[in-house]
Amino acid sequence: MADVKPVTASTFAPLRGAKRWEFLERARTIRFATANEDGSIYLSPLWLVVHERRIFIPVDAASKHGANFESGRPLAALVDGGDEYATVHGVRIHGTMTATDDPELYELLQGLVRQKYFYKNHPYAEAYFEFGEFAGRRYFELVPEKMIGWDMRELTEVPANEARVLPDHIGDRLLEGE
Repeated sequence: MADVKPVTASTFAPLRGAKRWEFLERARTIRFATANEDGSIYLSPLWLVVHERRIFIPVDAASKHGANFESGRPLAALVDGGDEYATVHGVRIHGTMTATDDPELYELLQGLVRQKYFYKNHPYAEAYFEFGEFAGRRYFELVPEKMIGWDMRELTEVPANEARVLPDHIGDRLLEGE
């Protein structure tokens, strides 16, 4: 029997390049798994914004992820979507986190979060940003070492009923014998 190379969704239906970045820009949730000091794994969803193909995560000072990001311990992240085989898509990211301390970048990222997650006069927008000031919110940049993306939607055809509207002088050859 010949050697069979395993096939994964990321090799069968890869999500790469500009498509991957556009997917990440629109994504609203990223799931992080970080290593705690005792070696256990901490897993939770966070928000993200993308600016110039750089991924930024808002994190409050007391966040367990924040402490794990600062420590430099291993982490993995996942952005995904889809509810069934034909619509499953996502990006898995392995990398490191870098704290951003540039005040101009902070303000830019705050604006991107406001634009992405809140609409004008959103009832929770001000509370979110005020709490962030109180809680010492800052941004970390996720610096990817490896990104693996897949998009099963690339393989499926959208089902559609066929409709033919032919001019009166043209008959349907399939119906002529009737």
